[in-house]
Amino acid sequence: MTRYLITGAAGMLGQDLQLALSGRDVTALSRAALDITDEAAVADAVAGHDVVINAAAYTKVDDAEAHEDDARAVNARGPEVLARATAATGAKLVHVSTDYVFDGNGTSPYAEDEPTAPIGAYGRTKAAGEAAVREIAPDSSYIVRAAWLYGAGGPNFAKTMIRLAGSHDTVQVVVDQLGQPTWTGDLARQIVAMLDADAPAGIYHGTNAGKGSWFDFTRAIFAEVGLDPERVLPTDSSAFVRPAPRPAYSVLGHDAWRRAGIEPMRDWREALHAAAEAGVLV
Repeated sequence: MTRYLITGAAGMLGQDLQLALSGRDVTALSRAALDITDEAAVADAVAGHDVVINAAAYTKVDDAEAHEDDARAVNARGPEVLARATAATGAKLVHVSTDYVFDGNGTSPYAEDEPTAPIGAYGRTKAAGEAAVREIAPDSSYIVRAAWLYGAGGPNFAKTMIRLAGSHDTVQVVVDQLGQPTWTGDLARQIVAMLDADAPAGIYHGTNAGKGSWFDFTRAIFAEVGLDPERVLPTDSSAFVRPAPRPAYSVLGHDAWRRAGIEPMRDWREALHAAAEAGVLV
């Protein structure tokens, strides 16, 4: 029987990974339970497992600009330690990364083999983590890039917009950033499908299909929960100056799934509707 280890298991994706692996032999360790930068602790945790899914990450994008060393420890050093541990035991490693490894200047979906060019500290540390995993465990690792995640198990953009709707007549949301809103439930199931199919090692883009702006996403959220989408007003990024730059274009291509004989994830609007039906947005 395959034994799975999930790191960062208390996070939004980590919780959905546990659901997707329900009924299987799973060890779920939160960041508090396992420091993935601790070589000895990681070696002990990995021992006896066949698959390690790393959902642990420093995700405070703005804070990373002033605390890049802290972000690098979790996002670069941690995956390196996990890659060495899994390579030593022969276990597979699934490392969850991000669209922030790209510069966001594209105009067509980023291919899995597109060169990385991060524009901020968070993206730099995640790109470094990818590089370490590819170097240490090229034949036994999967890098799954996620983006614009929302789910039941943690704070996220969708929940924030619904909360703001309770205290504001209107909300202003940017139209000049494009991406792929992605339900962590779909992503978790896709990762499990990838492992069950024994897909080739490599880079996969773990995002729902299609594309939309944050404005489009918010209007769709409002519609799904019975709020008037006309309460969502368009603006642009100049209205929200933040410490970390945001990629303007975060649409990722999904050819690697097709090459592996796996259907890419469904359109983001279909996924959002299913998430709403499942009570994820409330």
